[in-house]
Amino acid sequence: MPNGYWIARITVTEPEAYGAYAQALPAVVARFGGRFLVAGGRLEAVEGEARPRNVVIAFDDYETARACWHSPAYAEVARLREGAATVDVVIVEGVDP
Repeated sequence: MPNGYWIARITVTEPEAYGAYAQALPAVVARFGGRFLVAGGRLEAVEGEARPRNVVIAFDDYETARACWHSPAYAEVARLREGAATVDVVIVEGVDP
Protein backbone atom coordinates (compact mmCIF):
# COMPACT_ATOMS: atom_id res chain seq x y z
CA MET A 1 0.00 0.00 0.00
CA PRO A 2 1.43 3.44 -0.88
CA ASN A 3 2.36 5.93 1.82
CA GLY A 4 0.46 9.17 2.34
CA TYR A 5 2.24 12.50 2.66
CA TRP A 6 1.63 16.01 3.88
CA ILE A 7 3.55 18.46 1.74
CA ALA A 8 3.60 21.98 3.18
CA ARG A 9 5.08 25.20 1.80
CA ILE A 10 5.32 27.91 4.45
CA THR A 11 6.16 31.57 4.90
CA VAL A 12 6.47 32.34 8.61
CA THR A 13 5.29 35.84 9.54
CA GLU A 14 5.23 35.55 13.36
CA PRO A 15 8.17 33.35 14.41
CA GLU A 16 7.25 33.05 18.09
CA ALA A 17 3.69 31.86 17.46
CA TYR A 18 4.82 29.57 14.64
CA GLY A 19 7.49 28.14 16.95
CA ALA A 20 4.81 27.05 19.42
CA TYR A 21 3.03 25.24 16.59
CA ALA A 22 6.26 23.62 15.37
CA GLN A 23 6.99 22.33 18.89
CA ALA A 24 3.48 20.89 19.38
CA LEU A 25 3.10 19.29 15.95
CA PRO A 26 5.47 16.28 16.28
CA ALA A 27 3.46 14.76 19.14
CA VAL A 28 0.26 14.80 17.07
CA VAL A 29 2.00 13.45 13.98
CA ALA A 30 3.58 10.65 16.05
CA ARG A 31 0.13 9.53 17.31
CA PHE A 32 -0.69 8.72 13.69
CA GLY A 33 2.67 7.06 12.97
CA GLY A 34 3.87 10.03 10.93
CA ARG A 35 7.54 10.68 10.21
CA PHE A 36 9.13 13.99 9.26
CA LEU A 37 11.13 13.62 6.05
CA VAL A 38 11.74 17.34 5.47
CA ALA A 39 11.45 20.17 8.00
CA GLY A 40 13.06 23.35 6.73
CA GLY A 41 16.62 22.97 5.55
CA ARG A 42 18.34 24.28 2.47
CA LEU A 43 16.38 24.69 -0.74
CA GLU A 44 16.87 25.75 -4.31
CA ALA A 45 13.89 27.02 -6.26
CA VAL A 46 14.57 25.59 -9.70
CA GLU A 47 11.17 26.38 -11.20
CA GLY A 48 8.09 28.28 -10.10
CA GLU A 49 7.56 30.09 -6.82
CA ALA A 50 8.99 28.79 -3.57
CA ARG A 51 8.32 29.52 0.07
CA PRO A 52 11.19 29.77 2.56
CA ARG A 53 10.13 26.73 4.63
CA ASN A 54 9.07 23.32 3.37
CA VAL A 55 7.86 20.32 5.34
CA VAL A 56 7.14 16.76 4.18
CA ILE A 57 5.61 14.25 6.57
CA ALA A 58 5.12 10.58 5.65
CA PHE A 59 2.33 8.38 6.98
CA ASP A 60 1.73 4.67 6.45
CA ASP A 61 -1.05 5.40 3.95
CA TYR A 62 -3.17 8.17 2.46
CA GLU A 63 -6.10 7.50 4.78
CA THR A 64 -3.92 7.91 7.87
CA ALA A 65 -2.47 11.17 6.52
CA ARG A 66 -6.03 12.48 6.03
CA ALA A 67 -7.15 11.21 9.44
CA CYS A 68 -4.33 13.08 11.17
CA TRP A 69 -5.10 16.34 9.32
CA HIS A 70 -8.82 16.13 10.13
CA SER A 71 -8.33 15.02 13.76
CA PRO A 72 -9.39 17.11 16.76
CA ALA A 73 -5.81 16.83 18.06
CA TYR A 74 -4.39 18.45 14.93
CA ALA A 75 -7.13 21.11 14.86
CA GLU A 76 -6.08 22.14 18.36
CA VAL A 77 -2.42 22.43 17.37
CA ALA A 78 -3.23 24.20 14.07
CA ARG A 79 -4.84 27.03 16.03
CA LEU A 80 -1.36 27.87 17.36
CA ARG A 81 -0.22 28.98 13.91
CA GLU A 82 -3.27 31.06 13.00
CA GLY A 83 -1.99 34.42 11.79
CA ALA A 84 1.62 33.26 12.20
CA ALA A 85 2.26 31.94 8.70
CA THR A 86 1.01 31.66 5.16
CA VAL A 87 0.74 27.95 4.46
CA ASP A 88 -0.09 25.78 1.45
CA VAL A 89 -0.61 22.09 2.25
CA VAL A 90 -1.53 19.12 0.09
CA ILE A 91 -2.12 15.55 1.19
CA VAL A 92 -0.93 13.15 -1.50
CA GLU A 93 -0.71 9.43 -2.04
CA GLY A 94 2.68 8.03 -2.92
CA VAL A 95 3.44 5.43 -5.55
CA ASP A 96 2.84 1.77 -4.86
CA PRO A 97 6.15 0.25 -3.67
